[in-house]
Amino acid sequence: MSVRSLRASVLAFVMGAAAVLGMAQPASAAGHHYVALGDSYSSGVGAGSYTSESGDCRRSTKAYPQLWAAANAPSSFKFAACSGATTSSVSSGQLGALNTSTTLVSVTAGGNDMGFADVMQACVLQSEATCVSRVNSAISLMNSSLPGKLDTMYNSIRSRAPQARVVVLGYPRFYKLSGSCIAGLTETERGAINNASDVMNGVIAKRAANAGFTFSSVVDEFTGHELCSGDAWLHSVTVPIENSYHPKATGQSSGYLPAFRTSV
Repeated sequence: MSVRSLRASVLAFVMGAAAVLGMAQPASAAGHHYVALGDSYSSGVGAGSYTSESGDCRRSTKAYPQLWAAANAPSSFKFAACSGATTSSVSSGQLGALNTSTTLVSVTAGGNDMGFADVMQACVLQSEATCVSRVNSAISLMNSSLPGKLDTMYNSIRSRAPQARVVVLGYPRFYKLSGSCIAGLTETERGAINNASDVMNGVIAKRAANAGFTFSSVVDEFTGHELCSGDAWLHSVTVPIENSYHPKATGQSSGYLPAFRTSV
């Protein structure tokens, strides 16, 4: 056998073996079929530039799913995330975007199940004692009812998209303690809210891991850019009111997008 024939035979053998082992080419070479699920932190509330078709869901062209899709040109992209979504409304209203061809899913959910908006309203408008009490009540729900709600949602996602890589993203820590804020909430209130965010992320991370999903925290990305940091990537109380305590466009592009990108 000539050297050229020998090399050709060896090459054919290696390529054939790779194909049998599923390594003929990276899975990403064919392009992802990506679906973005979740609440306002995924739809992009606070980032502006909302698409007309999304209505009250407020899906932003500056939200991390849209930014990732624009940069990576997936084979298909469905943006189903919606402002105000809970774990149950994700399951009942967004999972139609998934199918057996879906290869990549992102999701944020859980905050609205715990009455996040009501808690923050109580902290802004009522006493420190009331704020801390409402935060502690939310933490109690996080430890009691939220795990089952997340399990149900995650199981539904897996049943609809059995082959997909699912990336579950968490929530930022909201305040830099002993920071630049000289008015507004007390340090006790800010610390309680931060603690609630940590508990929430811990519960979500554990349930995501149990489901076989990837959890991606955004706390590191937002560190140094919390409220009271002097360079906040989050809105404080603002107008329109629904933007309050949501990421700005920079929070989406420099906070959530890198956290998602490193987990894909």
